[in-house]
Amino acid sequence: MAVREHRGVSREELQQSALVAVAVLLVLGVVAAWSVLIPGVSAWENIIVAVIGSLRLTGPVAAAFAAWVAVRRRRGTGRRSLTTWQAVRAPLAILVVVTGSFTATVLVLAVRTMLTEQVGRLLPSGLVMGVAGLTLYVTIGWVTGWLLPWTITPVLAGLGCYGLFTWLARGETWADRLAPTTREPYDVFRGLSSTAFTDQTLWLLGVSAALLLGWAALVTRQALVLAGALLAVLAAGTGMARLLSEPSTISAQRVVYSCQEWPITVCVHPGMRTGLPELGSAFVKIASRLAGTPGEFSRLEQRPRSDDASLPSGAIPIHVDDLSSGFADEAADEFVESLAQECDGTPAGGYRDIVIAWLRGKPLPSGPLPEHQYAAAWFSGLTESQRREWLRLYYADFAACRLQSGHFGAQAEQATQITQTTQTGQPGQLDQLDQLDQPSQTGQLDQPGQLDQPGWTDRLDRTGQTSRTGQTGPLTRQDRPRRADQVRHAGRAGRAARTGRVTRPNQEGPVGREDPAGPENPGDLDKGPAYLDGLSGPPRSR
Repeated sequence: MAVREHRGVSREELQQSALVAVAVLLVLGVVAAWSVLIPGVSAWENIIVAVIGSLRLTGPVAAAFAAWVAVRRRRGTGRRSLTTWQAVRAPLAILVVVTGSFTATVLVLAVRTMLTEQVGRLLPSGLVMGVAGLTLYVTIGWVTGWLLPWTITPVLAGLGCYGLFTWLARGETWADRLAPTTREPYDVFRGLSSTAFTDQTLWLLGVSAALLLGWAALVTRQALVLAGALLAVLAAGTGMARLLSEPSTISAQRVVYSCQEWPITVCVHPGMRTGLPELGSAFVKIASRLAGTPGEFSRLEQRPRSDDASLPSGAIPIHVDDLSSGFADEAADEFVESLAQECDGTPAGGYRDIVIAWLRGKPLPSGPLPEHQYAAAWFSGLTESQRREWLRLYYADFAACRLQSGHFGAQAEQATQITQTTQTGQPGQLDQLDQLDQPSQTGQLDQPGQLDQPGWTDRLDRTGQTSRTGQTGPLTRQDRPRRADQVRHAGRAGRAARTGRVTRPNQEGPVGREDPAGPENPGDLDKGPAYLDGLSGPPRSR
């Protein structure tokens, strides 16, 4: 039996092409939707956004398939007149095939979704909008294939649709609403608008019907069909007007957080509750290091990036876009970076990087300058309790990017000399490095030479403690001569350790020329209480 031709396309060929189109569209739809899914977000809105996002690939393929059928149909029909039903029957059949593949994609994602607990609600209006978007793709492909019955037309239709709607989706605020897409990335805190989906469906179906009926009126030359096309234009205009009049942003929805109470309180969107343990582990060390400082916190709360609302004391906002690999570390790094302002490339930036690295739990950077290298070595020699105490004292300077060499127990000149000596390999370089400031476990001074370093003398007067004499309590007027002797002997011992001079048991000061600088100069002791009062006070910035 001869194979019957159906207007230029055999029935077998048409059926086989339909099956191939369904299979291709299903595979492309699942792959494209999976790529749009936000990793780790268990919410029905995430599924809706994914299946609509799959139209970016499946839509152009559907347009190319419709154009191919239209080209074959046009060649088989020739110039014969058609009724309205004969004209629209083929594109409607193609639309049924394409809608079947879209439905199969939705079912695949829905089965995967139902295996896990989801939050939110499934919006049927979102699925209807997806079908309306496919209708527009099929209509454009069919009309293009009929008007341009060339062999290359299906390829041109597919590429043209892809380029057009990609451009619209990335265009201005009003233009992206006209494309059959949703805005990406999806914001879990703002949700989806059922009204917006309805208006977008009205626009897409209206413009699709206007194109298809306008083509049918051209082919059939029937006035009634043309009137239907004009009504479809009105519907499309109504949908466009409603879309453009709708506010571009939707107010944030009220979210009932999912929280983990230990070791610190962490609260996230319920669709991201599986990330609670990893977030708690990433922030607990940072919380312990910021304890006692103005940056102290005990509660983390996920917030949208556009939300600048204030939080109660002890709570900080964090931003988590998805739960992909390394999301907790990224959120922690972003929070730590926000603690201190950028230093605009000044030398203070090297000192800021040292503290930032410690808060992150990463190796301390050496920095490009010699004083940065010394500061990193000095800071690495402190214990965790000493670093926390240091940060408590100098948190304001850290946050305002005012850290200097004096905050790290040495001046820039000393750091430069040590670095140069280390590079030349002269003997005694390790001994000189060991003589620099190394606070003990209790935060006191263990080496007399530390009294020569900036920042520690004022700390002694604030705490009223010394480590060598065993004296505690506030410094009174009667105790100041004794403290002056301690400062004098400690300063000499520290200078002797650095210069290698030997002090005789029965002689004050080192053998050789006396160094007139410093409080050990005998003339300084005659300056009276005013000089001793100068030992107290805040460290000088350089």
